[in-house]
Parts: sequence; C-alpha cells; structure tokens
Amino acid sequence: MWGFESLLPCQFWKSVEIEPATEIAEQTGFMSEAVKLRDEQESGGSPISIPGPLQKIAEYPRRWKQFIHDVRSEMSKVVWPTRQDVISTTVVVLITVAFFGLFFLLTDTTFSYLETAVLNYFKH
Repeated sequence: MWGFESLLPCQFWKSVEIEPATEIAEQTGFMSEAVKLRDEQESGGSPISIPGPLQKIAEYPRRWKQFIHDVRSEMSKVVWPTRQDVISTTVVVLITVAFFGLFFLLTDTTFSYLETAVLNYFKH
C-alpha cells in the first residue's frame, strides 16, 4: 500500500510459507520407519510376525533383559554413604525426635493445665 513491506509483519503466515499437510505426513512416515528400523537393529534383526497379544508375551524376555541391564547400570552410579555418615545422621535424627517429643509433651501438659484451670474457674 505504501510502497514497502514491513520488516516486522504482524501476520507472520502471510510472509512465511507453511508446509502442506502431505509433506508433514510424509516426514512423519519417514520417522516411524526409522524408529522401526532402529528397533529391529536393537532386537537383533527383523521380528517374527506374531499376532498382537502373543507378540507382547514374546517380548517379555527381551524387556526383562533390558530392565536388568538398566538397573545394574543405574546401581553402579549410586554413591553409598559411609558408616560414619549413617551414624552421624542417625544421631541427628534421634536428637531431633527427642527434642520435639519433649517440646510437645511440655506444650500439651501446659495447655491441659490451663484448660483445667479455666474450666474449674467457671465451674464455681
């Protein structure tokens, strides 16, 4: 209209060409094929054609093997506390529990005494 195009258009879809749905579908298809190929390579070749429920049952040994491998891998990364760390944290927990036990005992006893005193005051 004025003889120039804005550098910052408000309506980006007019300046950027959007891919048609068919191209997106083709790309998605290619990605699913790539995932299938990767899964076949990881499982050691092309899987035998087995019906749905039986295929799930047939994959349990492979899935368990992978699970056990993952567990061992993660457990090797665990940093276990030393005996001294366990003893010191246990002592801290015991002291904290004892402190709060005494605190709540004193608080409960105090409020119980005050409640009894107030009720006896208004009873007469």
